[in-house]
Amino acid sequence: MALARQDVELLAIGAGPANLALAVALEELAPAGLAESTVIAERYDSVVWQRGMLLPWTQSQVSFLKDLVTLRNPTSRFSFVNYLHNVGRLDEFINLGTFTPYRQEISGYLQWVADTLTKVRIGYGRRAVAIAPRHGAGGRLEGWLTSFADGSEIHSRDLVIGAGRDSRIPAEFAALPADRLIHSADYSARIAALDPAGKHRFAVIGGAQSAAELLWAVHQGFPAAATTMVMRSIGLKNYESSKFTNEIYYSSFIDQFFQATGPARDQLLREMHLSNYAGLAPAMLDTLYRQRYLERLSGDERLKLITMTDITATRFEGDEVVLTLTDRLTGTSTELAADYVLLGTGFDSRMPALVRGLADRLGLAETTVDRNYRLCVPGPEGGPSVYLQGVNEATHGISDSLLSVLAMRSSEIVGDLLQHRMGTGLLADVA
Repeated sequence: MALARQDVELLAIGAGPANLALAVALEELAPAGLAESTVIAERYDSVVWQRGMLLPWTQSQVSFLKDLVTLRNPTSRFSFVNYLHNVGRLDEFINLGTFTPYRQEISGYLQWVADTLTKVRIGYGRRAVAIAPRHGAGGRLEGWLTSFADGSEIHSRDLVIGAGRDSRIPAEFAALPADRLIHSADYSARIAALDPAGKHRFAVIGGAQSAAELLWAVHQGFPAAATTMVMRSIGLKNYESSKFTNEIYYSSFIDQFFQATGPARDQLLREMHLSNYAGLAPAMLDTLYRQRYLERLSGDERLKLITMTDITATRFEGDEVVLTLTDRLTGTSTELAADYVLLGTGFDSRMPALVRGLADRLGLAETTVDRNYRLCVPGPEGGPSVYLQGVNEATHGISDSLLSVLAMRSSEIVGDLLQHRMGTGLLADVA
């Protein structure tokens, strides 16, 4: 039996924070008909924030006030505070005395928002595999055809892609057996298959927050395991997190960044990098240092750090992974054997494969967006649009992939979407 082909006004790919914020903005700001003709396609059967690293002790580094809606509409029923009230935990959260909730609580909030939507629909278990332009008479662009892994398709007039970036697997590790290589994005699902009592040897690659969390997770979850972190830097360090620096995460800063010259953008990105990607939260840093200190004191050192080191080769030999480590100070090489390699190497800086595929079909030499996140596609004003969420750091700054700007960005996208539909009669059709 052929799977149904669905027609909608707006398709959003990925039910993460970005597109959930968009859904809330549509329900609050757009004509009811447009919101009711919007579908979010989510590859999994539920909404889970940072699915691969949803560890019970991990906290967000972002204030709960930077939820999906509060900075845009503090009175919204979709706020994090209203979520806490609805689930009966507002008193407890207040008593905890923190601005930064645990990740599992943010994840619960996101699923609650998804369940609370009354107009926008979410289609679970739908993994998008390709997007193609849909042309009408005379070759005029009329919309987009999105194909899914189950063979189904959705035709949409407009499209928002917010499915996140692809995992970064450095070339040195690409040839290793897949069952011995675990990226942080897949950690929770993959690690569950291992025996907690096993005497595993884990090599953790990276020197920032995700790698540190991987190290601590296997150290605590596998009491008999040997855990070694390998990094290029001189050691683990704090985020740059002064209140002055944190002003770069204001939504208002995006205008300054977007209007900056190329060299100024490069400088801003380098300095902003220190506030998010190149460090650890102070609590994690202190935990790891104290643990290593105690182990050295007792003589039973399971948590090891190897600094100033490049991994220059890997091989699989005799049922183990062998890493060639080259010391950046001396140039000498040694080998480290492990059973599993855990990658805290982040995500590919290129546009996701889904976006690159669409750009190829459109014949775009480069993938660029305007200030309102609208993909620059040749054609008349008011034509079908594609918006990209969370992948525009080069033009909108480092906050683009974070929670901080979601509330305001969603209103900007909805406002731009409505403006581009004015004069075409489309708004009247969905009002």
